[in-house]
Amino acid sequence: MRREQEPTARPASAPRGRWGEYTQLSRQVKQAGLLERRRGWYAAKIGLNLALLAAGWVTFAVIGESWWQLVTAAFLAVVFTQLAFVGHDAGHRQIFRSRRANDLVGLAHANLGVGVSFDWWVGKHNRHHSNPNHEDLDPDISITALAFTDDQASSKHGLVRLIARYQGWLFFPLLLLEAAHLHLASIKATVRGGSGRANAVEALLLVAHLVGYLTALWLVLSPWQALAFIVVQQGLFGLYLGCAFAPNHKGMPTLTEADELDFVRRQVLTSRNVAGGRLVDWLLGGLNYQIEHHLFPNMPRPNLRRAQPLIRAFCQQHGLPYAEASLFGSYAQAIRHLHTVGAPLRPAAVAE
Repeated sequence: MRREQEPTARPASAPRGRWGEYTQLSRQVKQAGLLERRRGWYAAKIGLNLALLAAGWVTFAVIGESWWQLVTAAFLAVVFTQLAFVGHDAGHRQIFRSRRANDLVGLAHANLGVGVSFDWWVGKHNRHHSNPNHEDLDPDISITALAFTDDQASSKHGLVRLIARYQGWLFFPLLLLEAAHLHLASIKATVRGGSGRANAVEALLLVAHLVGYLTALWLVLSPWQALAFIVVQQGLFGLYLGCAFAPNHKGMPTLTEADELDFVRRQVLTSRNVAGGRLVDWLLGGLNYQIEHHLFPNMPRPNLRRAQPLIRAFCQQHGLPYAEASLFGSYAQAIRHLHTVGAPLRPAAVAE
């Protein structure tokens, strides 16, 4: 395993058979009621999000043909991200115990609400949870335009290599394209998914989202205003979503097949929490409790804050580093890591 950043201790390979530790922790979590579903909280959350979504589109209709609609676009980018957070929770079955009920919420929020394939994203995200920061198995660090390890950097060629050279500077601008990437990947996954009933439902909801979105723009805005609206709304949606996920693992140690870590250490050593109050909880959709979330993915979002003292104490008891940074501090660590990995590709690498 590589030491990917100076402040993070290098995790050593751990012997197998440590499920007893996790079993004990899981028992404590269950006894504290932290895995109990919070249907009332989610009902209020979903209701508020839908009210904000409706308010955004009503405002859009009232303002009419105006460049002030770019403010509406920015507002809807925030609302879309909040909808995506609920889709994330549904994908982890945090809302209901029934898979079917969670899938219905996920499809409504992801496919219909923001135009992203729920089934495709859940499969990708589950692979990430199974092997966080694993060089070969985590899709979240297998991104064409970025390099998270020295091996990935050395394998880049052409334009991608040029981007990787300056990826520390380009990271946030590249996030402006994240929504477009999610839409395209969703379309590809749906087209390749065959003709099953579930796939047909996904495709129908994606088409409904796209038709509704573009029809609203066509009816209200001029062509240039509509184009500007799409660029701003989708760009900020991708930027916000990327900024919510970026602090969680970027710059933390990466794993390879040579590392034989048990479940607890694999999750804790590769995750970083973001410190903050209720505002940060809302801004990041509960993803700021990344250690707690990775240890208990199906724990309802509002319970993560309550679980933090218990899990922090568990980590201290077992000698595990509990990584936590401020919001901007986490971004600084992630960007510093990307800049360091890209250094050997830059012409002035020796001078640096």
